[in-house]
Amino acid sequence: MTQSFEQRVAARLGLNAKSVAATIELLNGGATVPFIARYRKEATASADHGPLDEVQISQIKDTYQKLLELDKRRDAILKSIDEQGKLTPELRRKIDATDSLTDLEDLYLPYKQKRKTRATLAIERGLEPLANVLIAQREPTIERIAQRYLSDAVPTVSDALQGARDILAERFSEDTDARQRIRNLFEREAIIRSVVKKGKDIEGVKFKDYFDFAEPLRRVPSHRLLALRRGEAEGFLAVSVGPDEEAAIERLERQFVAERSGTAVCKEQVSLAIRDGYKRLLKPSLETEFANTSKEKADREAIQIFADNLRQLLLSPPLGQQRVLAIDPGYRTGCKTVCIDAQGNLLTDTVLYLSQSENQRQQAAQTVQKLIAQYKIDAIAIGNGTAGRETEEFINSLNLNKPVFMVSEQGASIYSASDVARDEFPDRDVTVRGAVSIGRRLMDPLAELVKIDPKSIGVGQYQHDVDQMDLKTSLDTVVESCVNQVGVSLNTASAYLLRYVSGLGPQLAGNIVAYRAEHGAFTSRDQLKKVPRLGPKAFEQCAGFLRIEGAKNPLDNSAVHPERYAVVERMATDVKSTVSDLIRQPDLRQQIRPERYVTNEVGLPTLRDILSELAKPGRDPREQLSVFEYDARVRSVDDLHEGMILPGVVTNITAFGAFVDIGVKQDGLVHVSQMANHYVSDPKTVVKVYQKVKVKVMEVDKIRKRIALSMKI
Repeated sequence: MTQSFEQRVAARLGLNAKSVAATIELLNGGATVPFIARYRKEATASADHGPLDEVQISQIKDTYQKLLELDKRRDAILKSIDEQGKLTPELRRKIDATDSLTDLEDLYLPYKQKRKTRATLAIERGLEPLANVLIAQREPTIERIAQRYLSDAVPTVSDALQGARDILAERFSEDTDARQRIRNLFEREAIIRSVVKKGKDIEGVKFKDYFDFAEPLRRVPSHRLLALRRGEAEGFLAVSVGPDEEAAIERLERQFVAERSGTAVCKEQVSLAIRDGYKRLLKPSLETEFANTSKEKADREAIQIFADNLRQLLLSPPLGQQRVLAIDPGYRTGCKTVCIDAQGNLLTDTVLYLSQSENQRQQAAQTVQKLIAQYKIDAIAIGNGTAGRETEEFINSLNLNKPVFMVSEQGASIYSASDVARDEFPDRDVTVRGAVSIGRRLMDPLAELVKIDPKSIGVGQYQHDVDQMDLKTSLDTVVESCVNQVGVSLNTASAYLLRYVSGLGPQLAGNIVAYRAEHGAFTSRDQLKKVPRLGPKAFEQCAGFLRIEGAKNPLDNSAVHPERYAVVERMATDVKSTVSDLIRQPDLRQQIRPERYVTNEVGLPTLRDILSELAKPGRDPREQLSVFEYDARVRSVDDLHEGMILPGVVTNITAFGAFVDIGVKQDGLVHVSQMANHYVSDPKTVVKVYQKVKVKVMEVDKIRKRIALSMKI
């Protein structure tokens, strides 16, 4: 290859080559994406674009890895062809020149070791010279020539011509130019079709929309394609992909059939080989390729929607460190109720019975009032599942003068039965653990939700149909990004939260918690160096994202990295103050001229970040939490009627719209066409997860349990 990896990555992404080279060097040196984005802005900055952000750095990381894998495959192909003695200088040049895995595999296809085919059998029977005669298209009496190749394995002229056509069919299907011509046709004109399989129309009624379906492949949206593939996987639909057959064969004939010269009899044989090669070999190969590439594209879009939703969910407004009474509602088994302190520790648990008798309701009221007074409760969290609205009404009827929040229960049962929950509460049953999780979600959604498999949180679209490894990688990246964006309290964070901090992971996170348990709370970031196995590189990567409230050095509770403390101290000295004074007094910070502190290692982007952090050290980038109330008139679908205007909360966003919780235990759908009075191509541009909205009820289908809503009010 004439270009370096850095140049190839930069060309693919349209980024500055020097910025890409610096990023790759940092990644190869063990730096994480959040660390590079936050603390190495000077290294990735360019004069025309400034520092790279997390998205660009992640793209560089992924593209670099794919190019490494591409070159590994290239080397294996060159070695294989060379061992066959067929590697010509021209072929090597073509293989070296391509940066496409598809093109690379096309070049390798004729040399790929394969099981016996009709073509290889024909070659073994000595029919390749006859195939060469056919493709030359000059012989007027091909039957006479074919007789020369008859044998015990080839008893007739018809057998000989068939074998020669088999050789040509495979040759045509493996021709690089032919494959590209038909691939281009697939890209422009392929139609994806589906029909219901015989006898499956009743059992597969949920796929009724696809019983007789056709749409251009390049236009089919991701959610529709994933639905088609699910129907196919479950055995209800037969799905095919391809362009018009005659149009494809015509293109191949223009390439392989001689136009002006050539004999009619040879042309006819070549045309038969083309038709057979396309239908039997080339079309199935490209149909598989396009089925895979379209599925990969749909996967990427669905995974991106899931990742965007998860980011918004993880960055939901937190209540903060306050004492919470949390209730996991229930009818027959009662409401599991817990009190947790400002650090999320369980103080007590009990059960409230609200639906058995008036006497029990009075006892429940007394219990709640007693718990609030005894444990100095600041807020109340109620799960939004079964009996949630009824429990909310009961709590509000007590006039406790405490804010009441409805909290999503999605995934709480998964957490309750997990190893993480058992480790935290080995002597409590799953119901108590679930109530604790609801309370902690109110206090800090991020710290609690990282303990749950993101696929269980309910903010995805066809998450079980997409590539699971790609999904996990993407969601883990989102969690890591959110954790490091917010920052983590070193003295209160669980091992499960700490594992997502830049440079740590499960082992070091566990070591930090163990060290904290043995030696008490950390009083400085520098103490991290005493944690077993936490070396200089890990300290560099994690220190800036960890916070220590009440530390002697106020910078230990900020996003200023320890490697830059000296710069801040110099700033304080220059304005004749302490670091604490510099943080407390804006007039002192206004005297700082960042240009004076620029060095080869520290540039203006970092210095501006430092001054911004000094203004609000350790600030939480998330929004403030506010109380939300459902419309008291509606508790179930039966209470709804068309035209009602209701408050709601966005619970999930898909490519076709957004689902909104209006308090009736069944989310309604705001279709993308009903989101605004102007055209909306992407629902994410209008709403976000947990956003509070006003919606109008457009239609209620009680049988199918579907609620159509509109934001056009």
